[in-house]
Amino acid sequence: MMKIEELKFDERGLIPAVVQDIRTQQVLTLAYMNSESLRRTLETRESWFWSRSRGELWHKGETSGNTQRVVEVIADCDNDAVTVLVEPNGPACHTGAQSCFHHHLLASDAAQKSASLDLTEVLEGLYALIAKRKEQRPPDSYTSYLFNEGLDKILKKVGEEATETIVAAKNEDLESLANESADLLYHLLVLWVEQGLTFDDVRETLLNRRK
Repeated sequence: MMKIEELKFDERGLIPAVVQDIRTQQVLTLAYMNSESLRRTLETRESWFWSRSRGELWHKGETSGNTQRVVEVIADCDNDAVTVLVEPNGPACHTGAQSCFHHHLLASDAAQKSASLDLTEVLEGLYALIAKRKEQRPPDSYTSYLFNEGLDKILKKVGEEATETIVAAKNEDLESLANESADLLYHLLVLWVEQGLTFDDVRETLLNRRK
């Protein structure tokens, strides 16, 4: 395990930090840390950065509530940049977007295709990915972490996300409601895969009720 002192901060005492959602691998933002903000991040397990514009430390989510629970911090091969793997509690971007990176200069075929998918296709694709994660258990996957922890952990996360969805609705915050609903659906699908429940099972139940 390396120490903060082994990192190579620039002439301003800063190091770039790439913040990434550990569940989806999505890059959420690029920020900067000094030794103090990195130390606080490691101690509190929540992300702290150095604001170059304000010239001060800032705790992500301190005013917005969109905190980030830090799971892992990894330095690159030159020790002059870090990746911060987090569980985000709400959007990362000040605009309300999930990620700060959302303006395409060039969109892949997959990105263009995903924009045209309906919700059913998205959920079924996510279910298939979760099932693959359960089978393969890649070590850097949040989904693998949930399966490794077992049913109780998965149920706890479903309960937490359900509560956060309720709070978002109570606050009449549609952006937050969309994000919390997405988190709830993801964890619910993890539970389905863990229990062996399929879309066909749920679809049949809904159709029977409709009849």
